[in-house]
Amino acid sequence: MTTVTKNVKISGIGMHMGLPVNMVVMPSKKTGIFFKRTDIKGSDLIPATFDNVCDTMLRSTQIGKKNGANVRTIEHLMAVLFLLGIDSAIIEIDGPEVPFLDGSAFELYKVLEKYVSDKTKMKKIVVKKTVEVKSKDLIKTLPFWQRVKAKIFSGRMTTDGFIRIAPYDNGMLIDAILDYNNKIIGTQSYSYTFDGSKASVKDFIDNIAKSRSFGGYSEWEYCKRHGMGLGCNLHNVIAVNSRWDATMNKLYYPDEFVRHKCIDILGDMFTSGGFLCGWVQSYKGSHALNNLILRKLFSDKSNYEIVEPKGEKK
Repeated sequence: MTTVTKNVKISGIGMHMGLPVNMVVMPSKKTGIFFKRTDIKGSDLIPATFDNVCDTMLRSTQIGKKNGANVRTIEHLMAVLFLLGIDSAIIEIDGPEVPFLDGSAFELYKVLEKYVSDKTKMKKIVVKKTVEVKSKDLIKTLPFWQRVKAKIFSGRMTTDGFIRIAPYDNGMLIDAILDYNNKIIGTQSYSYTFDGSKASVKDFIDNIAKSRSFGGYSEWEYCKRHGMGLGCNLHNVIAVNSRWDATMNKLYYPDEFVRHKCIDILGDMFTSGGFLCGWVQSYKGSHALNNLILRKLFSDKSNYEIVEPKGEKK
């Protein structure tokens, strides 16, 4: 079990509400990542686990109760905690969103890397059988009226996306593919392997961590008019023009879009509660698909094996 050595305060604004938020990552003697809303009286600990995800709309992962204490946009922080080997922490937060900072994982990593306790090995979840979910499977999880709406507008939706997790012997291999019918993104692919080594952490920091969230400028304007995306700016989000043939700010990498998907996948996979050892193949992926594949994986115990670190109790 690895935690932080002291309380680490991180402040910023939330991606959607654009309001100031203060977050404190605190040491814990309890295995697991838990959030606590300090602005809600009597708020219980909110486990950052796949089965506690209440919403994946607005291009983010939200945990807790849909109409109660919850926390949104946890994915970048979860990716950083995983990379640092931190599997035990209580995160106090005085608002509904994790600070968005630079829209990537880089600034969060740079703050937290100084305060990691002596590392112990993390619990492993070893994938034994291949499981897969498709975008069209998401429709089945919606309430009736949303399923009808989705069917009506299916021509405007991505229905050929999928995520698959298969056995893999050397840690977690992520193969992510984006396929957009436009000039600026088009088809992009990126592979990343995390095996727990310092080299694989360095690879992530050097080549993936700075990659930012992205969206079309027309979507951005729509969101702002409806009280969403208020914390986004040209520093923390890649804004694509209305013709989708150029960005309105400079890219760190030509394929920064798909590299950012690797951050999201890594963070969402850590809601499994440990080091998911498998080959994660994502095509036109989303937070919703990431969550659905974990629910399917854990629905059958023959799909996986839990390997506890030596000396740790199950």
